Amino acid sequence: MGAPITPAAFDGLDADAAASIVRVWAAVPAWVADIVAARPFGTRDALIVYADRRARAWTRSDLDAALAHHPRIGERPRGSGADAEASRAEQASMSSAATTTADAIVAGNVAYEARFGRVFLIRAAGRSPEELLAELERRLRNDDETEVGEALHQLREIALLRLQSAIACDQPHQPHEPHPETNA
Repeated sequence: MGAPITPAAFDGLDADAAASIVRVWAAVPAWVADIVAARPFGTRDALIVYADRRARAWTRSDLDAALAHHPRIGERPRGSGADAEASRAEQASMSSAATTTADAIVAGNVAYEARFGRVFLIRAAGRSPEELLAELERRLRNDDETEVGEALHQLREIALLRLQSAIACDQPHQPHEPHPETNA
């Protein structure tokens, strides 16, 4: 996704440029438009709190919109844009997956899509291939309503992690203080 930008830089972007950044976090059109319109945030924390609060209102249709271009777990994301780059980084642990685990994830993806009609979504960052497989197998036993809730929760986690990667931490302003020995 490139180097993080400061909250002030994000606040100062034109609407199209800001939307192209937010869309990488989660391609939920109304959420993207809402975050862009709510600027300025002033701080990274204010942006995170707002984005999280708004993401908690996502619906099944928002989930479907976000998953329209989302790669399967274990599938190499296509393209060279920021979204593909983020997915590659998040799924980096899959490159070390044992063949049996990778094959089981592929089979699990097929079963999940047949059962729920959408791509299996999970925050892959920080999880091993074995953990991803265990979650996939567990969630295949969910009823539809429970699974929508879990998928929305995972989408929100992914969005907030991507936001935190894209927006630099606030730098507290510290006035220059003279060194006590030099009185400068």
